[in-house]
Amino acid sequence: MARSRKKASSSRRSGGQRSTKATSRKQAAPAEAEVEVVEESKGLGMEDGIAIVTAVMLLAAFLLTDHYRGTRYGEGMLFKNSYDAPPVVAPVE
Repeated sequence: MARSRKKASSSRRSGGQRSTKATSRKQAAPAEAEVEVVEESKGLGMEDGIAIVTAVMLLAAFLLTDHYRGTRYGEGMLFKNSYDAPPVVAPVE
């Protein structure tokens, strides 16, 4: 049976003492990523302003529509009793 050839290690050259170096097969844990902390600006942003303006516009549209229906037709939720019937004009003789 043939003997396999191995490279001569440095331990054999240095007098026969064998030193083992412990190596881990696991890779080192990655260094923790640095997190940059960004402070939010004070005050309202663009999205907040758009939401507030939209809510005010919807409320105004609802109130104007209800007022129109109340004054013209006597119906609606808030301005129901604000209907004034047009005056009856008697024919001029």
